[in-house]
Amino acid sequence: MCGRYATTTNPATLAVELDAIDETDDKGFDPNYNVAPTNRVLTVVERHDRDHPEDPAALRVRAMRWGLIPTWTKAAEPGVPVKGKPLFNARADKAATTASFRDAVKKRRCLVPMDGWYEWVTETDGLGKAVKKPYFMARADGGRLYMAGLWSVWRDREQGGDAKPLLSCTILTTDAVGDLTKVHDRMPLPMPREHWAAWLDPDHPAPEELLETPGAEAVSDIVLREVPSLVNSVKNNGPELLSKVTEQSGQITLI
Repeated sequence: MCGRYATTTNPATLAVELDAIDETDDKGFDPNYNVAPTNRVLTVVERHDRDHPEDPAALRVRAMRWGLIPTWTKAAEPGVPVKGKPLFNARADKAATTASFRDAVKKRRCLVPMDGWYEWVTETDGLGKAVKKPYFMARADGGRLYMAGLWSVWRDREQGGDAKPLLSCTILTTDAVGDLTKVHDRMPLPMPREHWAAWLDPDHPAPEELLETPGAEAVSDIVLREVPSLVNSVKNNGPELLSKVTEQSGQITLI
């Protein structure tokens, strides 16, 4: 699963790195060390220009709500969708046949950039008590990860042509592989750069193999470490959440 992650990039930096068009307002995107469902997050899509659809599709950085809202969701009040269980994850092996995601699998796929993600493992402390310890998974070289995602555009149908679009996304998950099986049986689905063109292509469905569980080599550069329990609360947010917990003293050190 992936229900919490960290990202320290901003739209402008991401757009320059990817040679993409920044379509965000660049507001509210300070480093976020405790991204949670319903937060506004950055995504990467490939789309044609609305005014010039004949032009080649281009990479675009967009802001979306984390927690996909299906297009058929009813409005609770004008312009506000009915609240439901946040669809922040979607099983890669079932998304194509699940009502909430199947349309997005066909034509609205995205990348979700992150520095790494958190998982909790139940362990026994020195007193024999079961406690949940948070771990952070990230690339050993500190590089950015890009996870496969799906996105949707929701509009209040009652408002007709005046309805403002609400963009939302979900992160695809798959069976954990390699050392990641030590912390959870699921993991976000990584999308290596060589598959971006096929995954993001707005004019063709993605090859089915891109939704399959990758081999252990896909996560061979990802390391995991125990981090402070501060991350347990979404109210906490700062670089100290990524500190390393020393096994001997239980103290934390920034790395």
